[in-house]
Amino acid sequence: MKAADDAQLALIQRLVDRLERLSADSTFAHKASGLRGSLLRYMRSLEAGEEVNDSELENLVDNGYEILEGAAKEIGDST
Repeated sequence: MKAADDAQLALIQRLVDRLERLSADSTFAHKASGLRGSLLRYMRSLEAGEEVNDSELENLVDNGYEILEGAAKEIGDST
């Protein structure tokens, strides 16, 4: 991937922010923490204009959404 556009960086930042908000009590918190670190590394690379592996970044974003969906279901099941 060439330099990232602002919309892509904003999407990744929103995902990172939401993963950070997961409760430490969530069974997904540990996975979210590791994924956040990976996404932040990609963000730094993109902001520096470095090329990154598109498919790997896409997989990380997809995994982030899966974690958020699982955490949301977990919250729904506890109410």
